[in-house]
Amino acid sequence: ITTKANIIQTSIMAKKNKKNEAEAVATEPAKEETEANEEEEEEVEEEMELLQVDVGDIIKVKQILDETVAGTLVSSEDLSAHGDKVQIEEEHRHDNIKLFLMALACTFAATAQFGLTSDFPNNRLWLGVCCASYFCLSGILQLITTFIDRDCIMMTKPLKDPEAIKLVKNGGNQEMDKYGIRVRTQFPRFSEFYTVILQFQGKEKSECVKETWSVGQFFDVDGFFDEEGLMIEIEKLYQRFEAGKFDSEGESEGAVTKSKPKNKKN
Repeated sequence: ITTKANIIQTSIMAKKNKKNEAEAVATEPAKEETEANEEEEEEVEEEMELLQVDVGDIIKVKQILDETVAGTLVSSEDLSAHGDKVQIEEEHRHDNIKLFLMALACTFAATAQFGLTSDFPNNRLWLGVCCASYFCLSGILQLITTFIDRDCIMMTKPLKDPEAIKLVKNGGNQEMDKYGIRVRTQFPRFSEFYTVILQFQGKEKSECVKETWSVGQFFDVDGFFDEEGLMIEIEKLYQRFEAGKFDSEGESEGAVTKSKPKNKKN
């Protein structure tokens, strides 16, 4: 009897051990899945960290808004209504010209400061040439910024891909293969309104699309920036431009002011 009881007890313990092992094996994938989900949630939380700025610093606020606008137009996957088939490329030639002028001005300044001071006044003629060249180049850069760039933050190249050109023309815009896009932004002092204007680069009396938002739509009271919200709005604005749904001339002249409703006649 004792032997049979021992055998029965041994078999019961073996069944319990097998059951525990099976439960452990079954729970291991669930634990791994849970840990993987937690890691993914942590990564998402890290990616969703919002940029915080001092909303009282108008220059910094505009810089962040401008960088987001430019980044959306160049790198957003959902920018075009036609998907990845339409790619927008930034035009760097204008910026390269300004960089060249800046480098040349700095070269004249460095030469006058460190290369010609040892033999003064014998080389005062060359020193005057370097100083005059520096001020002339600096003045040219200031004129470019004031009268050519103005409120422009970026320029793009015309479309070159035949398939993209066909899609855009069928969508409504007939000139994106001839002209690039001139991206303008306006954020007046002591104003809460930020305006983005898209128009053709190099075309006289160019058609345009524009939109104005309150910065409070993208910043909360603590200064956290809703980058994704602004990106969505810029994508909508570009898709209007791509579809040829331009604003009227009266709307394009006043970016911030809105037209007043007309009084209905009785």
